[in-house]
Amino acid sequence: MTFHKWARTGALVTLAAALLSACGGSGNERRGVPVEFDGRYDDETGARRSTIFDLFNAGDDPNTTIEVNRYIWSASLDVLNFLPVQSVDPFSGVISMGYGTPPGGGTAYRATVYVTDPALDARSLKVALATRSGPVSADTVRAVEDAILTRARQLRIRDGDL
Repeated sequence: MTFHKWARTGALVTLAAALLSACGGSGNERRGVPVEFDGRYDDETGARRSTIFDLFNAGDDPNTTIEVNRYIWSASLDVLNFLPVQSVDPFSGVISMGYGTPPGGGTAYRATVYVTDPALDARSLKVALATRSGPVSADTVRAVEDAILTRARQLRIRDGDL
């Protein structure tokens, strides 16, 4: 009976080895592809192939930051300079501002500016405005976003003249 257990175990080990050897080796050596690629890249697209070991990787790099557009960042601070800055996080692109009254206005506003992309584009900017009584109208938010984007373009043109 022990012989049958050993024979069955040996057959299973041999089968497992055969299955694993079928998974390895892409045959790139025969096609003139350098050996350092070692089958990790697709021959047609050049994209990296995933392996079973990718499941155990941590995934994203924890040191990765979001890039923000410096002109939109500076323009946001310029246009909303009447608001006190409460917190600034240039790594995530968020500027939180407290309540302040614009020059010539009677209503106090607060704002949160979110710069999401390094492109000088309207999609890179999100502004949330509120008064003490609640959120402001979409037209007011759009006007502030337009003012920030206009100022950002002015800053970009000024830097282009250097």
